[in-house]
Amino acid sequence: MQREERQLDAALEAIIMRVNDLKNSIGSMLVKLEHEYETLNWPTFLDNFALMSGHLTTLSKMLSHDKSPTLRNLTVLPLLLSPDRDEELLRLSEGRVPAFSHDLVPDYLRTKPEPDVERQMIQMEHKAANLAYESAQVTAYTKVVNHVWDIVSKAREEWETESGSRSGATQTSSVADTHALVAAVGMGKGLKPMVQQPVPSGPQGMMVAPVGRPGAGGPQQPGSGPMNPNQPGQMGPMGKAPSAIKTNIKAASQIHPYGR
Repeated sequence: MQREERQLDAALEAIIMRVNDLKNSIGSMLVKLEHEYETLNWPTFLDNFALMSGHLTTLSKMLSHDKSPTLRNLTVLPLLLSPDRDEELLRLSEGRVPAFSHDLVPDYLRTKPEPDVERQMIQMEHKAANLAYESAQVTAYTKVVNHVWDIVSKAREEWETESGSRSGATQTSSVADTHALVAAVGMGKGLKPMVQQPVPSGPQGMMVAPVGRPGAGGPQQPGSGPMNPNQPGQMGPMGKAPSAIKTNIKAASQIHPYGR
């Protein structure tokens, strides 16, 4: 009997230590949420939450251990009920329970939930027991599919509205005209060919360059026709009259600048 009592005391002491660690972690998180909410970031919150989760996991493993005593088989009974203030109880409860009176015993030593809560739990357990697994899966899948369908339908309506507004805009360009312009610039499609005018002949069978012809030295002035070797006063650069053969070659080169 003493051995079982010692095991129970050791198990209770270890459980109390773990509960105190969990209580401290919860208290530190509440302090941060109340006083440091402006500077609290998400990684710090996740770290504190992970710390609480670790304490809960350790406590659950300790309670489910084989060597741990079964606390459900034990009964807690009050040894003294008094409406007077108890300083020792106030110290142990950290100022939360000033006295262990008849009004507080049903709440602090309750082993079952309240009647209303217990009735609701029984109804939910009965409903869950009668619900088939396949029908629950179908209901969950139907809910997810309906949610996705609502999202897709909303996106489709927005897309159709946007497309209608775009199609109703005034068109400021013509695709056919653009293609015709590109074909005319790139391949000369649709452009009219230039008609060459007949070149009049000068005196003594000499060819005269057309007015404005490239390479002909610009438009000729009136009266400035080809030089005639028989006319006096027309001398070459060396004081000699230019020959008719050279004049004809020069005139031909002026008419056909690219025919060489």
